[in-house]
Amino acid sequence: MTDGQDSILNALPLRLRQARKAQGLSLDAIANLSGVSRSMVSQIERGESSPTIATLWNLTRALNVDFAGLLDQTDQGDRVDVLKASEVPTIDNMGQGCRIAILSPPEEAGGHEVYDITFQSVGMLTSQPHARGAVEQLAVLDGRVKVTSGTAISEIAVGDTARYAADVPHEIAAIGGPARVFLIVKATT
Repeated sequence: MTDGQDSILNALPLRLRQARKAQGLSLDAIANLSGVSRSMVSQIERGESSPTIATLWNLTRALNVDFAGLLDQTDQGDRVDVLKASEVPTIDNMGQGCRIAILSPPEEAGGHEVYDITFQSVGMLTSQPHARGAVEQLAVLDGRVKVTSGTAISEIAVGDTARYAADVPHEIAAIGGPARVFLIVKATT
């Protein structure tokens, strides 16, 4: 085996474990999502077993991580990852009259999420409480919005930002016309 192959096999257990933990998944959860037994996932993460390509494929798909990137040995600091506007995933069926563009990578779901939300004139996004201690920070790019967090209500306009508790019911609603906001959701660890 070459040194490159050895370094990939040595890095793989840690990268898989980091990807699983970044999403807050237990061994049982990843086993259920991937179809790979809990004991096999544990052995792979401890470096006691080398996965087959099929097993690795199932694990990376369940973790929503890039198969090639997991094995890539290049310096992570010397690159720029670009997601073209046409490739940004969007959600149109949450809320009312709003389109949510997901700007953060899938592996950060539940931890640090970034969204670009466009509201129609009467658009709103109502959310149930997130994990305890979660906060949202919102910057208004266009228009005006009303932010409700629990019983607190505030109206903010272009250039304004708001930070509020997201571990209570909360809502963002356009006021008097279309609006666009940049939203960061941060769960406490």
